[in-house]
Amino acid sequence: MPAAAPGDPTGPARAAAALAFASAAVSLFWTVGGTWLLDTLGGELERLARERAPGTVALGAAVVMLKAATGVAGLTLARAWRHGPVPRPVMAFDALAGGVLALWGAANVLAGSLALLGVLPGPAADDERALRWHVLLWDPWFLLWGALLLVAVARARPTGRRRPRRRPRPVPRGARGPT
Repeated sequence: MPAAAPGDPTGPARAAAALAFASAAVSLFWTVGGTWLLDTLGGELERLARERAPGTVALGAAVVMLKAATGVAGLTLARAWRHGPVPRPVMAFDALAGGVLALWGAANVLAGSLALLGVLPGPAADDERALRWHVLLWDPWFLLWGALLLVAVARARPTGRRRPRRRPRPVPRGARGPT
């Protein structure tokens, strides 16, 4: 596979989509009752997930759908860019999602790190393990996912330069063109 052009958003968009779908899969696992790594959520999120109340399951399903929609939007951006201008709603959704995800991830990595260092009040001792998981995996995941979406959106913005397009299919010999 050839290297992507400097302004090509497909690599970051596809990577963001992969993170979105993986996150949706983890959330779906927990929503349908899986408990592996559930203790890494900690606090109220863990308690609600273990409770399995109908409202909690509905919220989990909504989160799964939103994460999956973000993955689809990332793939849509990559595909649309190959075929022409990316539709504004796709660009707007990806930019908004990327900004929210990156800010959420960055804020939580910072706050969690400061809590682990003792600069901010930390969680109860039984939630410290969950906080470490948030600082080292879950929140950087959101940060990277959002940053990749923002890079893809920035690269997909029209610059006036031509971008590679698919070649038209050759007309078979003997085929008649438009009359």
